[in-house]
Amino acid sequence: MGEKNQSDKQVPYYRLKEVEEHNSSKSTWIILHHKIYDVTKFLEEHPGGEEVLREQAGGDATESFEDVGHSTDAKTLTNNYVIGEVHPEDRPKLQKPPESLVTPVNENSSWWTNWVIPALTAALVTALYRFYMAEE
Repeated sequence: MGEKNQSDKQVPYYRLKEVEEHNSSKSTWIILHHKIYDVTKFLEEHPGGEEVLREQAGGDATESFEDVGHSTDAKTLTNNYVIGEVHPEDRPKLQKPPESLVTPVNENSSWWTNWVIPALTAALVTALYRFYMAEE
C-alpha cells in the first residue's frame, strides 16, 4: 500500500493563453494559487452548482475560492484535479494590485469648491429661513 507522493512527479507548466482556451463545459480549467485544475468532471458534483465554476473557467479563481470560505475537505479535494501549474513567466499577470481603502483626493479640486460653495449655501439657507420666519 504505497502512497504516491505528488512532489515526486514533475508538474507540467501551462501558459495563460492555453488555460483561457479551456472555458467550456467540455473542458473547464481554473487557476487556484498558481495551480491549474481540470474541473470538467467535477462540474455536476460541485455543491455550489455548475455555474459557479463555469464563471471562473479559463481564469484565476483564487479570490473567489477564498472568499467563499471553503472547508478543509474541499481544499483537500482540489488535489484530485491538479493538472499543472501556471508558467512562472505568466504568474505576474495573475497578480492584482493591492486594493487601497483610502479614496484618492482629486488634485484638481480647489479650496473654493471645498469651503466657499458650502459656506454660501449655508448662508443662503439661513437667509431664506429668517425671511420666511419673519413673514409669519
